[in-house]
Amino acid sequence: MWLQRFTDKAVLRLTLLGLALAVSGCASNGPKSDGADRGRAEQSAAGDPRAAEVPPEALTMYEQAVAVMASGDFLDAELRFKEFLLQYPGYPGAHVNLAIIHATNNNYDNARAAVDAALAIDPEYAPALNQLGMLHRRNGNFLEAEAAYLKAVTANPDYALAHYNLGVLNELYLQQLDSALQHFERYQAIVGGDEQVEKWIADLQRRVSAAQRTANIAE
Repeated sequence: MWLQRFTDKAVLRLTLLGLALAVSGCASNGPKSDGADRGRAEQSAAGDPRAAEVPPEALTMYEQAVAVMASGDFLDAELRFKEFLLQYPGYPGAHVNLAIIHATNNNYDNARAAVDAALAIDPEYAPALNQLGMLHRRNGNFLEAEAAYLKAVTANPDYALAHYNLGVLNELYLQQLDSALQHFERYQAIVGGDEQVEKWIADLQRRVSAAQRTANIAE
């Protein structure tokens, strides 16, 4: 089980046609502790041209599945998303939700298959790329995780959770404090109001400044 960070305040605005996103983490800016990945049901279809084509009954099905997933009943949620995809197979968010459910159940083969299905529909779908990064990180493939997260923020520079995960990855695993600080600051600029991340930013600023002073003295 890998070191992680988790914050309950990393909630983005809900809109129609949801996708579920995973946020990793531990609870403080002190010593890091082990923790479990947690999935968060979140709706985010703004700007997606597919959303305008979704009939009202599909939105109802999707919203119900997201609500069930958010309640923690992953078995029922899984069945609902699969039923949704039987009728509306062209929406990658449902595959991302299934990937998160499978990953939470430690079924990584099915999780990867669900991510791949989402990316087959849209290779630049930021939530799917973010989830791919999380799967790589949990398997210890940190450079592959970084590449997936970076592709997510390239596809959608305002995709906050990929910036968040890049911050976690760069600080805890890659030991790239400058990059970690940059991505946490970007995350905070998009989301705002996350007091825990603000503490992490202040901690990183102190550590980066101390490292720079040490480097200058060494020169």
